[in-house]
Amino acid sequence: MNTQDRIESSWLTRQIGFQLAHEQFPVPELVELGVAADQAGFDLLAVSDHFQPWQVNEGHSGQAWVTMSAIGQRTKRIRMGTTVTCPTFRYNPGVVAEGFASLGLLYPGRIFLGIGSGEALNEEAAVGSWPEWPERSERLVEAAEIIRQLWRGQQIDHAGRYYKVNARLYDPPSKPIPLMMAGNGPKAMRRCGQFADGLITDPKTWKEHKSEFQRGASDAGKDLSRMPVFIEQYVVVGGKKEAEEAAELWRFGPKAWKPYFNIRDPKTIQERADAEIPLEKVTEGWPVGTDPDVHVKVLSDLFASGATGVHIHSGQRDQRRAIEFYGREVLPRLRKIGAEAA
Repeated sequence: MNTQDRIESSWLTRQIGFQLAHEQFPVPELVELGVAADQAGFDLLAVSDHFQPWQVNEGHSGQAWVTMSAIGQRTKRIRMGTTVTCPTFRYNPGVVAEGFASLGLLYPGRIFLGIGSGEALNEEAAVGSWPEWPERSERLVEAAEIIRQLWRGQQIDHAGRYYKVNARLYDPPSKPIPLMMAGNGPKAMRRCGQFADGLITDPKTWKEHKSEFQRGASDAGKDLSRMPVFIEQYVVVGGKKEAEEAAELWRFGPKAWKPYFNIRDPKTIQERADAEIPLEKVTEGWPVGTDPDVHVKVLSDLFASGATGVHIHSGQRDQRRAIEFYGREVLPRLRKIGAEAA
């Protein structure tokens, strides 16, 4: 039985998520926001996993797995996962397998694991290692295989190019945990199709390189209809002022993967983003305002393009305003559209 056969079909239905940004808010506040998102009717929480924030003015960087565990204790339904964890440098793949297996036992059927090749602000800053992309990508693929093997609960003796693991996970997850992989360029998108259960990406990458993901899945003999696709969409519930405030904190976004992910220091990233990226460039493609139709249109288009999950990321200071607005005005409309399309 391959991994696709084990993933529950409920992961393939339309899911609307909310991003918990560890870069912008402290863990206690994120826990309350996660509970609020659950009460508002969101289906999942996408949780950022960083050692440092992207920009120094974001101001925070709590431990993501701790946040997820705390939220799980206060909720019964909402799903949670990282977007994304790097399982290759500051985290060993065996530790990642153990941590998410434990989360899966605490909250069976509610946990997914998103993994990626990392950023210098996390990996180089924490362990002093930051090789070129081909090695980072190879490490990610090897780490994903180790995690899968350990989740089976059997003794493994893995002697790979980068890792040697001779161990058994004595408490494997009771239900399958989708192992999603992040892609932000054509090579990475193809890798996700080949080696992951599903994809985590952004609207621009999905639009430009969707075919690479599909090609990778086809080359690996996978059924694309069994592969979740999660897309992160920035939104602002408010006006120009709120949009500009959010853009100041997430200004690095348009150049996050070329070249800011290679910069170790959040202060340097912020200085370069301030000098290189105008605010209007940051907010391109963001639905901004309090007209539900504007928000519904953007998310509906993403679902129509093949996404199975869209998680909104509101960089504004007032997160509850976004949560409550979506719960009241947007989620019911999106679910009605989804039901009519089914």
